[in-house]
Amino acid sequence: MATVEDELFSAMTVGVYLLKSKLRQSPQSIVWKAEHTLTGEEVVVKQVFLSKLNKHLKDCLDCEINFLSCVNHPNIIRLLHVFQVGSCAFLVLEFCDGGDLASYIKFHGRVDEKIAKRFMLQLRTGLEVLHRHHLLHRDLKPQNILLSGQQGNMLLKIADFGLSRSVLPGCYVETACGSPFYMAPEVLQFQRYDHKVDMWSLGAILFKLLNGYPPFHGRSNLQLLRNIKSCQHLPFSKLILPGLHPDCVDICTKLLSANPADRLSFDEFCHHRFLGI
Repeated sequence: MATVEDELFSAMTVGVYLLKSKLRQSPQSIVWKAEHTLTGEEVVVKQVFLSKLNKHLKDCLDCEINFLSCVNHPNIIRLLHVFQVGSCAFLVLEFCDGGDLASYIKFHGRVDEKIAKRFMLQLRTGLEVLHRHHLLHRDLKPQNILLSGQQGNMLLKIADFGLSRSVLPGCYVETACGSPFYMAPEVLQFQRYDHKVDMWSLGAILFKLLNGYPPFHGRSNLQLLRNIKSCQHLPFSKLILPGLHPDCVDICTKLLSANPADRLSFDEFCHHRFLGI
C-alpha cells in the first residue's frame, strides 16, 4: 500500500517545489536540489522523516529550525521556508552554487596558506553567531561548509545544523555524535564535552585545507583515538611545513590539542595572531 510520501514523490513535487535530484541521503533525511515551480529559484529542500527521529534527533531538529529561523548572516546557510506534509518536515534552504568545501579540496588539492586564512576568517565570523546563541554545531566538517560565489571571492556558509544543540556556558553534554575524522577525542571516548569540540573540528578543517588530508586516520574509532593520543607532532606534509608561518602551525596545533583544557577556546581562536597577520 502506497504511503503519503510515495504519492508525493511519484510526481517529484512538494508544495510549490519541484524536487530535481538527490544531493545526499541518510536514514533520517534526504537532501534535494529543487526549484520553485513559480519563480524558478533554485533551492535545497531537506526532507526529514519525523517517524525515524528519536528524542535526541527531534530536539536537534527543533534547535536547527529555531536557530536558522532567527538568523540572517552571510556565513550561515539561510532558511527560506519550513512546512510539514504527512510525517515529513521540509526545510527549504538557499542553494549554494559552489558546492561544499570537501569538493573544493578534492578538486584543488591543498590550498595556499593565505586562502586557508581567508576561509578561517569567514568561519570565525559565522561561528561568532553560533557563539552568541550558545549553539554547539557538533558536526563541523568540509562537507557541511558550503561555498557561494565566484573563484577568488568565495563566500563560506556553515550548514547542516541537524546535530546542533544549545549549551549554556559552564554546561556540558554527553551524547556522542559527529563525523569521526573531525570528532574531538573526548567525544570518541564518550566523555562529557562543551563548545571546544567545535574548536577541534575547526582545527581538523584547517589542517585538511593546508595539507589536503585530515590530521588523523584510523580504520575504527578506537584506532583513530589511539593515533590521536600517541601523536607527538601533527603530521604536516614535509612539502609545505617549511613554508608555513609559525603562527599558522601554532593555531592548528592548539586547536588540535587532545586535552580540551589545553585547546583554544573560541575567544582565544578569534584573537590568535594567525588571524591578524
